Amino acid sequence: MASSQVNENVRYEPEERPPVLVTIGVGFQFILLTITTMAVVTVVIVRTSDQPESYLTWSFFAALAVAGVCTVIQAVRIRRLGAGYLLIMGPSPVFISVCITALAEGGPALMSSLIVVSSLVQFIVASRLSALRRVITPVVSGCVFMLIAAVVMPSLFELMQDVPADTSPLAGPVTAAVTIAIVIGLALRAPQNWQQWSPLLAILAGWAVASTFGLSTFQTVADAGWVGVPSIGSWPGLDLGFGVSFWTLLTSFIVVTLVSSIIAIGNGVTIQQVSHRTPRATDFRVVQGALNGEGLGNLLSGLAGTVGNTVYPSSISGVSLMGVAARSVGICAGLILLGTALLPKALALLLAIPSPVAATYMVALFSLIFMQGVRTVSQEGLDARKALVVGLSLWIGAAFHFEWLFADQLTGAWGALLSNGLTSGGLSVILLNAVTEVAFSRRRRLDTELSISALARINVFLSEIASKAGWNETSTQRLSSAGEETLSSLLSRDSEGSSSTGQRLIVNARLIDGAVEMEFLTAPEGTENLEDRMSFLGEQSEVPDESDVPLRLLRHYATSVQHRVYHNIDIITVRVEGHT
Repeated sequence: MASSQVNENVRYEPEERPPVLVTIGVGFQFILLTITTMAVVTVVIVRTSDQPESYLTWSFFAALAVAGVCTVIQAVRIRRLGAGYLLIMGPSPVFISVCITALAEGGPALMSSLIVVSSLVQFIVASRLSALRRVITPVVSGCVFMLIAAVVMPSLFELMQDVPADTSPLAGPVTAAVTIAIVIGLALRAPQNWQQWSPLLAILAGWAVASTFGLSTFQTVADAGWVGVPSIGSWPGLDLGFGVSFWTLLTSFIVVTLVSSIIAIGNGVTIQQVSHRTPRATDFRVVQGALNGEGLGNLLSGLAGTVGNTVYPSSISGVSLMGVAARSVGICAGLILLGTALLPKALALLLAIPSPVAATYMVALFSLIFMQGVRTVSQEGLDARKALVVGLSLWIGAAFHFEWLFADQLTGAWGALLSNGLTSGGLSVILLNAVTEVAFSRRRRLDTELSISALARINVFLSEIASKAGWNETSTQRLSSAGEETLSSLLSRDSEGSSSTGQRLIVNARLIDGAVEMEFLTAPEGTENLEDRMSFLGEQSEVPDESDVPLRLLRHYATSVQHRVYHNIDIITVRVEGHT
């Protein structure tokens, strides 16, 4: 349930307008927090795949331009496009592995086509987010996080050693050691407000050491103009041949796009928690808007011939530390990104980061991504079923990716498809999780009308479930009462207070660890969230509103209540503990 504790750290909420100087200053700080990561991701992808420097310049220019446009859209929210919150967009680290493979297989045009097609997945996920809540589970998302890190690490270790032949043999190791030492030192010892600057400080320190070995040159910076855009001839276009390479890589891009969607979902939830003085329940329509905004970003990235993008988690830390969540700051940050894209000298300076420095920083980042996957898998408890699903999927992905398993037998299209660990491991975790979910957690369903007349059917439905669980009479009555008050709360949203709304109501129920979890699904009826109403019950006057009585009773009977509001459906999840 939503907490009523006031967050005094928030100076400006999304709809408030800070002074112009504050808006510009905070906007610049957000860009400084993220632009080095944007440059590093682009450098790692393009240089690892041995693409020409002309394409690197174009790719980074296009990435910043798309990031600027989509950051503005996330802030302003155009109908269902954008979150309406301060979310910085940029090139996505999770796309590194698949983009490197696509560039090596067919060049920038193939990669662009794959990004365009896979971007459509995010629009589908956004529109069907409520239905996909059982597919994109913590087990699936956490396992794929770990797979991404495992697959991309070998390429990063190779790039760490990418130094000219006439350079000292200590150049790569020393540069990498200093870079990683700064990252670790800041993470362990620096105050929290300094930790957000660790990427920039680590890269600058590594860059300085690399310069002493002659790994850094600023000739490209000197040759670049002050204002302009790269030659349009650098735009790779789209590969519309849809050959074997396209179809074999498409599954990997879809899996990675799903992972990027998972990250966007998490960021869309968290940004709401840190952006308001008075906490409120998560509005999943905001999350759907954030997903649509990211989908647009990937679509534009593919059309522009650059790498896939995502919402940056540093948006959350920046809002938390600076206390400024105003949409105007997001608009300003987006415009700064667009302006930077038009400054060739600035682009050349950011792209001059030595390869060992960029690769070492990304090794640290993907180590954190791997551990984020571990935490995600474990957030709801790691039982034997989940451990089996995750363990098998990780090893299946690794075995196919590193050709430890059936390397001679898997040839042709199937070999190309499964040889990518993200594809084989990602498909494995989705299928294994679905099979075990069906086998170990069967749900029962009741489809009825959202009206007071449905109460009798709901009582019978819930009593049968309690009987199957062997619950005693008191627990059975508690479950039925929770169901009754949930129905009453849904009906009380009707402005006329009628006992029948004409809407359909679906009730799902299942037994989980000695409790019954009920889901009440119906079409949305307004914007008020039951979690928010329940959190403020204690702050109301001594004479309660009659419509709040069902909520007070529900809070008494239920162990937990969660209300998710989507564009197309309302889902209220009620958990009730019972005893035999």
